[in-house]
Amino acid sequence: MVTTTELFLLTFALLIHTTFFSSSVSAVGVNYGTLGNNLPSPKKVAELLQSTLINKIKIYDTNPEILQAFSNTGIDLIVAVENSRVSNISSDTSAADQWLSTRLLPFIPATSVVAIAVGNEYLTTSDEGFSPDPDVLIRAMRNLHSVLLARGLDRKIKVTTPHSMAVLSSSFPPSSATFAPNLADTISAILQFLVDTRSRFMINAYPYFAYRDNPETVNLQYALLGNSSTTVKDPKGYVYTNMLDAQMDAVRSAINSLGFGNRSTVKITVSESGWPSKGDVGDIAATKENAKVYNSRLIQRAQSNKGTPMRPRDNIEIFVFSLFNENKKKGGETERNFGMFNGDGSKVYEVDLRCDFCGGTTTTSFGFGEKDQRNGGGGGGARAGPSVWCVAKPHAAEEVLQEVVDFCCGAGGVDCRETYSESGDCFEPNKLLAHASYAMNSYYQMHGRNYWNCDFKGTGLVTFTDPSYGACRYPQQ
Repeated sequence: MVTTTELFLLTFALLIHTTFFSSSVSAVGVNYGTLGNNLPSPKKVAELLQSTLINKIKIYDTNPEILQAFSNTGIDLIVAVENSRVSNISSDTSAADQWLSTRLLPFIPATSVVAIAVGNEYLTTSDEGFSPDPDVLIRAMRNLHSVLLARGLDRKIKVTTPHSMAVLSSSFPPSSATFAPNLADTISAILQFLVDTRSRFMINAYPYFAYRDNPETVNLQYALLGNSSTTVKDPKGYVYTNMLDAQMDAVRSAINSLGFGNRSTVKITVSESGWPSKGDVGDIAATKENAKVYNSRLIQRAQSNKGTPMRPRDNIEIFVFSLFNENKKKGGETERNFGMFNGDGSKVYEVDLRCDFCGGTTTTSFGFGEKDQRNGGGGGGARAGPSVWCVAKPHAAEEVLQEVVDFCCGAGGVDCRETYSESGDCFEPNKLLAHASYAMNSYYQMHGRNYWNCDFKGTGLVTFTDPSYGACRYPQQ
């Protein structure tokens, strides 16, 4: 007869093997813009996204209707301070605290806000009546972080700012890319802030624009993320088969050029990337077919956990632009047609957002490609995103694991009775590794399943394989 200890070890061995050696899958982020008069209600959007592989959304303000709609969905939100409001928040911490108190605090923790984007392409925006001030941006970021720190929210909610590729003076070859000289000091200060607060560098990257403006010199498949036969070789030996990877490595090189390479690693998030399905007169690039191909490949890219030629082990977070066509957005026809869906919820083109490992309710409308009965959907409460757990690394130092258990089962608020009592379902095996795994996962699930909630001084490991064994059930959000 198999003992509880043997069952745990067998389950844990399978879990570790699956985590390290099978192709891991990440969920996908999407930008949710609302500049349209024909869009579905935020509540409807939240309900339907829960059964897709999208588990993060980025919005461009702090729309209270959206914040309320996404409460208790498990979907993470990145909210924004509009460019026009950055100056006010930069004035002092009291202004930042008032913004936080009125815009976010009424909705958290029920709504999982994980980051605040201060402005959008603030440093390179030239809208009429708006003049960017780099010092204002940095002060606003610092003020918001200060008030988050004072309220004990700095680990949960990070502060950053999205940039356009225009912050680079050149992007080719990728290994020689640098930031624009007039922005170098500002970007350096921002990078130091991101290092100090463990936040990500956000970049909006669009191969579409490069192809649209240079169709004779840029290979279409190279821009569409295909494994193009036309490869691009960097002088330092890196070989690129698609433009997005080259753009990401250009940003990485520019970051390194300011001294943030070896001494500290700043993670990169692609905060926007997409392809329009319709454009202005003469735009041969903006077609439904090209948009379908690019965004389908982008979603696959986001799920793959693959890095770039320069940093193959990096996990680059990606947010697709965008969820809906926005018929009231300023600019040309192109700007209004980046959405994967029309305002009535119908697909602009066929895109698969089904999640084969997500919980959720069965839905048959709105065209999101939701999980259906054949994939195990249906009854029960909706739960967003993939089923993920946090466990202890098999060779983690026992003294650190004991500290983790003490913290999780104490100040961390985890109910550890299942592992403390001999009658508990998770007491056996009476091993520190097993008890630490249970405590880590419970803490991770309680606090929003953010990657930093499964760090535990480097001893935690996120897995898509259920570590439950026998009668011991590992909770999930």
